[in-house]
Amino acid sequence: MQLKLNGIWLMLIMLTGVFSLLFLWFTLFPGQVNPEIGQYFSARQISQGRDYVQGMRLVFIGGFITQTVFLLWLVFGGRAVALSRWIQQFTGGGLVSYVLFFLVLWLLLRLINLPFDLFGSYYWQHHWRFSTQPLGSWWLDYFKSAGLEVVLSAVGVALLFWLMGRWSNAWWLVGAIFLSLWLVVQSYLWPVLVSPLFNRFEPTKDPAVLAMVDELSQKAQLPVDRVLVMDASQRTTKANAYFTGLGGTRRIVLYDNLLADYPADEVRAVVAHEMAHWRQGHIAKGLGMGVLGNFIIWGLLFVTLKTTIPTISAIPRYGQYPPYTWAVIVLFLALISFAANPLMNHFSRNMEFEADRVAVRLTGDAPAAERLQVRLAAKNLSDVAPPAFIEWFSYSHPPAPARIRAIQQAAE
Repeated sequence: MQLKLNGIWLMLIMLTGVFSLLFLWFTLFPGQVNPEIGQYFSARQISQGRDYVQGMRLVFIGGFITQTVFLLWLVFGGRAVALSRWIQQFTGGGLVSYVLFFLVLWLLLRLINLPFDLFGSYYWQHHWRFSTQPLGSWWLDYFKSAGLEVVLSAVGVALLFWLMGRWSNAWWLVGAIFLSLWLVVQSYLWPVLVSPLFNRFEPTKDPAVLAMVDELSQKAQLPVDRVLVMDASQRTTKANAYFTGLGGTRRIVLYDNLLADYPADEVRAVVAHEMAHWRQGHIAKGLGMGVLGNFIIWGLLFVTLKTTIPTISAIPRYGQYPPYTWAVIVLFLALISFAANPLMNHFSRNMEFEADRVAVRLTGDAPAAERLQVRLAAKNLSDVAPPAFIEWFSYSHPPAPARIRAIQQAAE
């Protein structure tokens, strides 16, 4: 049985194909560097940043294209239907056939992506002397992450097909509500249940950092009572910080190598930036946009499945969708998520610009914020002169020169 390659699929495949080719082209041929960037970065820093990031971009686009081609072959080549039938015969049908199909597809996709994961997050990081993680520790993290993913996803898949059988025309709406609630719960619980599986977090005991946080929190009128230090140096030499959580689990997390390798005024600029995200409600806004996008995607998925999969009446308990429907869903989500990258990153970059501006007002120290951007980009080998398409498509944070200009404007 052949699935229908309708107009929705053709549009998604064409858009994804164009974006993939443009991404690959500008990765291989990034173009010339604006000479003005030379006032902040040396030619060697710019060149090294491009070389390092080029490898990461090739890993990203190579993994995406490989998985997408496999899924297209599986779904529209009839292999998913054949596998689905065999599994139903083997299990006798029922919900277990859906879960087994999910597990087989999950394992295949994991195996396909493993070489890209291993090269990008282990070999390439060691090549550029970023990673401090032994191979055994990398595999331990990999299996912990995979185990968490497969358990949560299997529960989600079982629930999804149960919903499809119970509400044949409204399952997408109920599913969107469930997933939206899960996004909120995940944001609340992830920092306290999942993150500690991979790193150790301890409250900062440095009196200077505590005094700095207290001063900035009073200026921002925020009750910041939890600043944690993460043992990032066990895995990487890169410095970073982030704000996470909701309600009682909100916290600012600082990498230990940030505190060890950066001067106090630049650490203060980092803390102010993360506090600005908190003050401006960026996590809540991001969740809101995620929930809105979630409902749109589920509605589109409902229409796509209706026009792609022939009606099946032999499985009354679980509706008209056989187990291979999961492969169709995975392909749809992969394509639409890739195509939506520019929109999501546009909102993310705007939030980063806003946090930079608010942080400068909190610290009153624009020069420190500028030095921080230069130091972070140089030490982390960022591409400070990305092609316009690459920035538009894949940058969740503005490149350092753009952030420096925004900081200078905020200080005027």
